[in-house]
Amino acid sequence: MITVEGLVKHFGPVRAVDGLTFTAQAGSVTGFLGPNGAGKTTTLRMLLGLVRPSEGKALINGRSFAELENPAKEVGAALEATGFHPGRSARDHLRVTCMAAGLPTERVGAVLEMTGLTDDADRRVGGYSLGMRQRLTLATAVLGEPPVLILDEPANGLDPAGIHWLRAMLRHLADVGCTILVSSHVLSEVEQIADHVVIVTRGKVVRDAPLSELVGDKNELRVGVESPGDGAEHEQPGRLAAALENAGGVVRHEGDRLYVTGLNAAAVGRAALETQTVLTELAEERSGLEKIFLELTMAELSAPPPAPPPPPDGAPAASAPADGSATDAGLGTGDSAKDRPSKAALTAGGPEADGAEAGGPEADGTSSGGTSSGDPEAGGAAGTGDESGRAR
Repeated sequence: MITVEGLVKHFGPVRAVDGLTFTAQAGSVTGFLGPNGAGKTTTLRMLLGLVRPSEGKALINGRSFAELENPAKEVGAALEATGFHPGRSARDHLRVTCMAAGLPTERVGAVLEMTGLTDDADRRVGGYSLGMRQRLTLATAVLGEPPVLILDEPANGLDPAGIHWLRAMLRHLADVGCTILVSSHVLSEVEQIADHVVIVTRGKVVRDAPLSELVGDKNELRVGVESPGDGAEHEQPGRLAAALENAGGVVRHEGDRLYVTGLNAAAVGRAALETQTVLTELAEERSGLEKIFLELTMAELSAPPPAPPPPPDGAPAASAPADGSATDAGLGTGDSAKDRPSKAALTAGGPEADGAEAGGPEADGTSSGGTSSGDPEAGGAAGTGDESGRAR
């Protein structure tokens, strides 16, 4: 289980995370959603020991990342698909990761097969497409068979077949008891796999609810009404709307359609019969996650931003950088040695640099337990292109 309690993070005058509290339960997929700059990545980095919280707790099964005895076996993470030596093959990358994390190398073949990389396992990663590198990131994250997964944009670069595979894999892992926290902007995919949704804006939680409750509480019936003509085109919709409201429904008009909440289709049919109204359409219109997300986040973003906290007595006031930058990734003004990972986090298997993820000592680190080094193996720059093709 993942627990976030009163989590706060300041970068100079910027309050990037402002009192976040939520949980991600075992055996479920929790979607962690928000617009750019909402504090999502900073929160994930605090969970993984990459950024020190200003206040509050970020716990994995009741412990901070620095307290985990073997991080690669307790939490898998995938934040970016960039922490691979371009001259090293996928198989060798996973072998090095196993050695660094104290995992059996027998797991390499299993995760290559799980992620569909077996046929390309001996190719250099520098020739991989973005989608293939994303699969390798996920393969690295699950090497230790961790009960907790923390994923940031896991569908990035995947083609439709890859997205279908990812959806099936995450649902399977959740069904066998894993805790999965997924941050993504692909709301249609989140809607298909998530059990619970946490939506944040300006570092605060604006909605924390089961997905079924979130998308189910605003369902409407779309009712089309035939216009009788002869100047009476508004009479039948008006009579039907009055009857629906008398029956306890809430009705809004849009052209020749009525949108009704609070009543089922049978009740609408009875009202139409009573008022002798001819219906041309009667369908349920389910509010999707995207619509609800936009309603919640736009309402919050339209409000004025909160004022920065006052400086302590006698301390000079902090000023924002000239360009106003304080990134969601946690590299803003005021990021000093005290904001960086503790020695305990490093010795527990944490990162050597702010760009690393949970697990091994990668210089660029992007997935739990991974290791990348600057060995002088030959290789080119990371490729681009779709998942199924070679680099272009």
